[in-house]
Amino acid sequence: MPLSAPVRPDESIGRLLEALKPFSTEMSVVPRKRLHWEYRGEAQLYLFMQGELSVLRVTDGLVIAGAYDPHLFGLAEALQPSRCHILRVDVDSTILRVSAKKAMEIFDQQNLWRDVSITLAYFNSYLFYRDDLVVQQRTYSVICNHLQEIIQLPLETRMRVSVLEYIQERTHLSRSSVLNVLFALKEANYLSLKRGGYLIEMNELPEKI
Repeated sequence: MPLSAPVRPDESIGRLLEALKPFSTEMSVVPRKRLHWEYRGEAQLYLFMQGELSVLRVTDGLVIAGAYDPHLFGLAEALQPSRCHILRVDVDSTILRVSAKKAMEIFDQQNLWRDVSITLAYFNSYLFYRDDLVVQQRTYSVICNHLQEIIQLPLETRMRVSVLEYIQERTHLSRSSVLNVLFALKEANYLSLKRGGYLIEMNELPEKI
């Protein structure tokens, strides 16, 4: 049985965003734009305020996580740069940037390091949760775990991204593997798909099929 998704620390993230907004610059972004961790040679934090955004692994473009609510990105990269992930804007979104140097000054001045630690702990827990969804799991289990994620998304988001695209971006499973499982679940009336492969409804999934 997979781990439960970690609880998002809304209050800590909210305080960090509010503290940084007055010193941030709104960006002009378009869907599919990729954001890197530096701007004009200086490390940046990104304040994601509205829209949809994905975190991608640099080596192969695997989607590690998606964001649909306000969030702050770049904390780990500012403190311990690895450059192994980038951000991708998925729809028209509102995103601001602030230099990491300025952000650190604000965290010092406003005593926000506890909120920074809580937010980083959430990111860390999410990575463990994601690994539990896919590492050493059967193909069927991996697909079911991601179906559980999809059904919890807002309907507007579910109608924009097909189940096949969502799962393949996050697992790199073959198209045929995913489609075979979806077909079997649909035929057994465990889920309902709109033309184009968009998830409408889903019942409790069986342990195997």
